[in-house]
Amino acid sequence: MSINMKSKLGAALLAIAFASTPALANHHAEAPNAAQIKASYEQDRADILAMAGDYKVTFDMKETTSWRDDYTPIKAKISGGHESVRVIKDTDGEIILQHLLVAEHGGKTMVIKHWRQDWKYEPASLLTYSSSGKWTLEAVPEAERKGAWSQTVYQVDDSPRYAGVGQWKVRNGVRSWTSDMTSRPLARRDATRNPVYDHYQAINRHQPIPGGWIHWQDNSKMKMVDGKAVPYVQESVLNTYKKFNGYKVEAADKYWKATQGYWAVVRSEWDAAIAKANGVTVEEEAQTGTVISGKLLEMGTKIEKAEMTEAAAIAEAKTLIRTAANAPVKTASKTSSKASGY
Repeated sequence: MSINMKSKLGAALLAIAFASTPALANHHAEAPNAAQIKASYEQDRADILAMAGDYKVTFDMKETTSWRDDYTPIKAKISGGHESVRVIKDTDGEIILQHLLVAEHGGKTMVIKHWRQDWKYEPASLLTYSSSGKWTLEAVPEAERKGAWSQTVYQVDDSPRYAGVGQWKVRNGVRSWTSDMTSRPLARRDATRNPVYDHYQAINRHQPIPGGWIHWQDNSKMKMVDGKAVPYVQESVLNTYKKFNGYKVEAADKYWKATQGYWAVVRSEWDAAIAKANGVTVEEEAQTGTVISGKLLEMGTKIEKAEMTEAAAIAEAKTLIRTAANAPVKTASKTSSKASGY
């Protein structure tokens, strides 16, 4: 082919390319208008509120990829149970969901106050896990919070666990909320084994599914070595919540009706401790999360069984939290909450 012919062919192909892709001249999508922003916000709220209900839950946990020659992933584990999720606060821009486990043991029904998730729209700050037993309030840049929701997860005694920021988006026809990289303390399933790693860096995703929802976790299990976080293994966790009421749902509601006043004060005490210190420090314990968790849960059970008055439990809970919160932590590590350090 002559040079002249090649030049003509090239010019023709270039002309076709420009003619067939007029969007390249204006590839930026138009900013959403007020009606679209409101509709998206209301859909976000609906997806969060839809997580409330009664469920059969499956917890599917698997360490997948070792990042070191000297570490072998542990055996995968699947467990499950029954869980009732209740809305305990629903105001403009804030939704709080409380999880309650319902189990049968020895012919008796047991209700265990489980984790709590707080959702805030366009949050100004985030309570991040910064080191062993320590959480710090950090400002969320305006650009990152626009149109975004934070999810803060609390432990069984309403002390903090982890928090992340992300937006609800539609991908491949499915709506989901995906967090930024989130620093987290070890879950009980790991902490009780005394593993080599000491914290997680994780991405969390929540998605509605037919008849329920899923919580997917992509966890990097890390260890602090000479002041630097070293990755040991990757873990995939898929928690599936399917609508189901074939268990003693009334037990969960009975427990919550009897104890909600007590737990409201417990939440308030933790909030006060966090506000006072711009975060909170509390000693952690492998079995229960914090050193006071077991006692706080025990008093909730005693209230429900009429073995302790709400007033007495509240007084003791206040003393416990005020003593434990922001006291020196014996086993502090230097776990950065910033993903850039990993």
